[in-house]
Amino acid sequence: MEEEFQDIDENGSWNSVYQDIRQQSCELPCKVAKLPENKTRNRYRDVSPFDHSRICLQLGDNDYINASLIKAEEAQRSYILTQGPLPNTCGHFWEMVWEQRTRGVVMLNRVIEKGSIKCAQYWPCGEDGDMMFEDTNFKLTLVSEDVKSYYTVRQLELENMATGETREVLHFHYTTWPDFGVPESPASFLNFLFKVRESGCLNSDQGPVVVHCSAGIGRSGTFCLVDTCLLLMSRRKDSSSVQIRDVLLEMRRYRMGLIQTADQLRFSYLAVIEGAKYIKGDTALQESWKELSNEEDDPPEFTPPPLPPSRDSHNGNTQPSFFPEHHELIGRVDVCSLGSSHQSDVRRRNVSVIDGVLHDSAPTQQNQQKEEEEESAGREQPIESSSLSGAWSPLLTNVCLCAALAVSAYACYRAYFH
Repeated sequence: MEEEFQDIDENGSWNSVYQDIRQQSCELPCKVAKLPENKTRNRYRDVSPFDHSRICLQLGDNDYINASLIKAEEAQRSYILTQGPLPNTCGHFWEMVWEQRTRGVVMLNRVIEKGSIKCAQYWPCGEDGDMMFEDTNFKLTLVSEDVKSYYTVRQLELENMATGETREVLHFHYTTWPDFGVPESPASFLNFLFKVRESGCLNSDQGPVVVHCSAGIGRSGTFCLVDTCLLLMSRRKDSSSVQIRDVLLEMRRYRMGLIQTADQLRFSYLAVIEGAKYIKGDTALQESWKELSNEEDDPPEFTPPPLPPSRDSHNGNTQPSFFPEHHELIGRVDVCSLGSSHQSDVRRRNVSVIDGVLHDSAPTQQNQQKEEEEESAGREQPIESSSLSGAWSPLLTNVCLCAALAVSAYACYRAYFH
């Protein structure tokens, strides 16, 4: 595998390899996702679950959710890859977690990235401590959270209000993985992956782990691909028999478009090569990954994102407003922040500490180019609101007044002298 990586790297042919994988990937039916009644349940028009592998909800008349079950049979591992929940599908998300008996959720994106909303705030943060999802009758409570420099682990309690039963769900949130990009290093990524592994959430005796980013194919595909390849290496006597391209093509039979860029494919190779050293017996590597990732540093500060208008419930529809009340709305809603340098002594804390939504830093030129290339794969165009207001601006009023005075003066001049 290392020789294959070096050959591709030296020839600069990662894009060619990636395009070959795209061409070899199968296109399977996804008719249910295209039904009119499911249009509002899809974040992106061109990212849909295949009919044969989609997750079916058990409550209500509509069983659709944009989520796919991916099975790595030889590795004895299952994943549910899904999109970042929409405001109207948060309840469906937690219903799926409950029905699939999932113990862990892996989130690989921020709520807002590059000024665009990539995911709804589907878990509680700050002093509120809990969220109600009335359409599916579930209640979610934040028990505790452990904030590291680039990821956060939250302990959540999910309660089925119909039965009164409660379950613990762990929420692993990678907070610094850029959209269409790759993590800072294989070490930081592998440190995060092994943190998820050590929790037991990925074990075969648990329900499938839920993994999502924004579309549920790029970063999510990278996470699952690396984990599966490392697991296959540990099970096979000959680790060199694991072919990353073959594993990825097999996974793409369950969900379209896994791995969105050539850079993500290259990073997957790097992470698997590095992780293979640990599997072959270099156990000191895991501690080295932890040190290199600098997870105990203070998390970066992010500008809080703009707040959405208030709703009746977390799954409800937003109420239309015809008056400019944005300043008042922002002024009376508390914003959750990840943390700052003067809060380093409270990394592990209870729900009384405010935490949550992040905002993206300026994108690099490379990421901007990748985003332009992949714009058609899972990106909706935002609907621009009208800039027209009910009252004229002061400048326009002054111009009209001056024009009226000039016309009046000219009329008086003509009447007097002629």
